Amino acid sequence: MRNNSWFKEKILLGMDFKEYVSKHATLPFFIAFLILAFSFYSMAYRLLYGLGPATNLSDTYPWGLWISFDILAGIALAAPGLTVGTAVYLFGLKDYKKFARPAILSSLLGYVFAVFALMFDLGRYYRVPYVIGWSWGLNSILFLIAPSKIHPLWYSALLPLFFLISAVFAGISMVIIESTISHKIFKEYIKEFDEKDFDRKTIGLAKALVVSLFVYLILKILDLTHYDNWHYLNTDYGYWYLFEIVGFVMTPALILINAIKTNNAKVVRVIAFVVAFGVIVNRFNVSLIAYNWYIPLSDKYYPTWMEVALSLGVVTLIILFYRFIVRRMPILS
Repeated sequence: MRNNSWFKEKILLGMDFKEYVSKHATLPFFIAFLILAFSFYSMAYRLLYGLGPATNLSDTYPWGLWISFDILAGIALAAPGLTVGTAVYLFGLKDYKKFARPAILSSLLGYVFAVFALMFDLGRYYRVPYVIGWSWGLNSILFLIAPSKIHPLWYSALLPLFFLISAVFAGISMVIIESTISHKIFKEYIKEFDEKDFDRKTIGLAKALVVSLFVYLILKILDLTHYDNWHYLNTDYGYWYLFEIVGFVMTPALILINAIKTNNAKVVRVIAFVVAFGVIVNRFNVSLIAYNWYIPLSDKYYPTWMEVALSLGVVTLIILFYRFIVRRMPILS
């Protein structure tokens, strides 16, 4: 009886089961249920029939959407806990302490579900304990990207550093995005909300975002000069490279400078979405679009619907778990 009471108060938020289900019978939950139904089917199909029937992977393309989106982009976008946690607990920026708990929660969920998604991209997933316990496999394909396979505009000896810096501004962008959405959707869970103070802190995050974007941009220009790759810019891949750098790094940085000068937090929030999307574009460019760049378009890799469904399902699970935890634990208070 006591346990039932705890379950009703903590899990069902004081409602009985019928009332809880009825309250959540809404269009967003129906869409989430539909996505998860296709996603779970894809997961089961992949585990039962293997990578070949479930994906369009081949010897030419040993990795695809799951590595590009679920792992490379997902890990970068799960960095808000790293950036804000470091700023608050390592450098003592206590002013941003309220941003830390939701940021760390999103990072925790992001990393957990990245590992979960990785299980479906491994040929022999049941041997994961062997890799962890007996052989770390540092020479496996997951750790090495052959220089000859990646277009020269994207391949560099500084690629790990580029990934690290872009993860920093991805993390800051995600903090701005999450705080914006959370303050709209979970407003009743936030005590003593001060909109002016919230805008002031958002502008403060924008300053850090501008610095990291310009550090990244300067290093990219130096890298372009070091490898003397300027001539590649006047090609189809070069135009796409410029679109990535100008559209998702330089232009957002310049707009953010103006937003900081005019104290416009709304513009900062919009640009945070652009920067986060740019990081996804970059990860796709490095791992898929610029990979095997010399192969004709007709021979390129294109994901199956099951790969897309599984990725959407992982994102949906992260959102649902985040919502579930925020409504039951003092994450935003």
